[in-house]
Amino acid sequence: MKQKIYQIDAFTSKLYGGNPAAVCILESWLDTSLMQQIAAENNLAETAFAVAKDDHYELRWFTPEVEVDLCGHATLATAFVLYNHYDYQENTLRFISPRSGELLVQKDDSGLLTMDFPADELIAVSEQANISEAIGKTPTKTFKGKTDYMLIYETQEEIEAMQPNFHLLNELDCRGVIITAKGNDVDFVSRFFAPQCGIPEDPVTGSAHTTLTPYWSEKLNKKVMTAKQLSERGGDIQCEYHGDRVKISGNGVCYLVGEISI
Repeated sequence: MKQKIYQIDAFTSKLYGGNPAAVCILESWLDTSLMQQIAAENNLAETAFAVAKDDHYELRWFTPEVEVDLCGHATLATAFVLYNHYDYQENTLRFISPRSGELLVQKDDSGLLTMDFPADELIAVSEQANISEAIGKTPTKTFKGKTDYMLIYETQEEIEAMQPNFHLLNELDCRGVIITAKGNDVDFVSRFFAPQCGIPEDPVTGSAHTTLTPYWSEKLNKKVMTAKQLSERGGDIQCEYHGDRVKISGNGVCYLVGEISI
């Protein structure tokens, strides 16, 4: 059996930038084990699978090693595929995730895609010595969200220079670690590390911005912000805070259209 597959560079308007995600629009759900095998074979940070149902699409995400609760860049990539390759006509796409509930994506006239996600709930915690050791520098503040730790630093240059110990990061009891600081040319910058999920450093992480946005909105006293993820590929994100929801916007570019055997 053949299945169409797309590879989209998300959160960028240029090929070979942003974060690549694979997308499969299925007629019906495959076995979870098979979807995990496909994601491992793709060996990208995320592979998204979607199935049309009534007035929405059911949506699931897999890293090469595990199924995850939420993935922003693969959601944006899935919306890009439906709008550009499946001729979806409505301005708003409705996804339902079995792990994260309703997720909305809107497309404007320029092609910019805006995701509407639940905001993360942050708890300030004392500095975690094992996390600081893994990252390589003690933060000024530490927060714990639903799945990730977020470490606050003073400058963009600190974020750029960080060289984590991935062996130590892999031993932490969390999905990943976000490091962030105020940006020089944007409102805030970040990097995201998740070796536990098979992703040493993620190029651009939409879901991490559900954690970053509430913090920086309060810190900067702004609801609409610009952000940059400082990975090697880099990514540009627009964020908007609405209390219990976060809007995250970006562009996408199609790199590959093909078929896989399943």
